[in-house]
Amino acid sequence: MKSWLTGCLLFWAMLTPAMAATVTQEATIIAHEQAALALWESGDPSGFLQLAADDVVYFDPFLSQRLDGKAALTTYYEKLRGKIHADHYQMLNPKVQLLGAAAVLTFNFISTNAKGSHYWNCTEVYRQTASGWQIIQTHWSFAKAP
Repeated sequence: MKSWLTGCLLFWAMLTPAMAATVTQEATIIAHEQAALALWESGDPSGFLQLAADDVVYFDPFLSQRLDGKAALTTYYEKLRGKIHADHYQMLNPKVQLLGAAAVLTFNFISTNAKGSHYWNCTEVYRQTASGWQIIQTHWSFAKAP
């Protein structure tokens, strides 16, 4: 019994740093996204532009085709600057799946303003670089209201 308990404790001691690193990376990615969303919902796309990699690709339901590159995304977002506002917003069900130096973040999003509530699905693919996590792919789609 004692050797079994010792074995379990050693096993958990070895896993804990790796698990903590995973939790920290997941929390970091979610925090980056939440900070960018906070700016976005006050009309400022700067948070997402700072996170975007030079080779980012972007989809949303208001576009007829994919945007390629940070310059194209910047042009699109600058047209929206100051025009987006939410009185309340909420990121729901965030899930980060780590894949080496990449991570996929998926979540549901609800934003509410005087025009009503808007429901979204979002997928962001992040790449880890020497300077931190960058978004390399974004896909927003409309979601069914709960």
